[in-house]
Parts: sequence; C-alpha cells; structure tokens
Amino acid sequence: MKSLAQPSTQQVLASSSIWVAAALNLLPGLGTGYIYQRRWKAYWMTCFFSAFWVVFRFLTQVGLDINDPVEAQSDSIGFYGLLIISIFTACEAGLATKNARENC
Repeated sequence: MKSLAQPSTQQVLASSSIWVAAALNLLPGLGTGYIYQRRWKAYWMTCFFSAFWVVFRFLTQVGLDINDPVEAQSDSIGFYGLLIISIFTACEAGLATKNARENC
C-alpha cells in the first residue's frame, strides 16, 4: 500500500484560487479566506486586529454623551475600520497566492 504524502503549506497555498481567497476575505470579512488557504497565523492575527478594533470603538463610544445626536450620526468609523481590514486581507491573500505560484 502506498502512503500518501501531505502537501506542503506552499503547495496548498499555490493550489488555492486567488479570487476565492480574496472574495472570502472581503465579503464575510474577518479572515475567512485564510481558513480556505489554511493560513492559521494570518487568520488569528486578523481575528485579533478585528477584535481589537471593535473593543477600541466600543471603549471610545462609552464616554460619549448619548443625548447628543451629532455624535451618534458619526458612528460609521467602526464600519470603515472593519472594511479597511477586510480589503487589506483580501489583497494580501491574493498576493500570497500569486507569490506561492511563482515560487513553486
């Protein structure tokens, strides 16, 4: 019986689809494309930075006056921060796949 060798991390990354990894990081966000690529360090770092951003935004909102309507209207910064994280991870996942294909 032949034993099947496990593919290396570089081979798994090179065989993944660029657009699938980028789309999974962009649309649901929070590093889902890294799970597809089996890049666990990048996934956990993305989870950490996203959680940090959410906690940071929560702590800055705690000190605001809830009776002031102007401050409540400018709460889109939290959304934009998570959007920037997802765009960055989508670009990084695509570039990592491209570099892995060039090196293999």
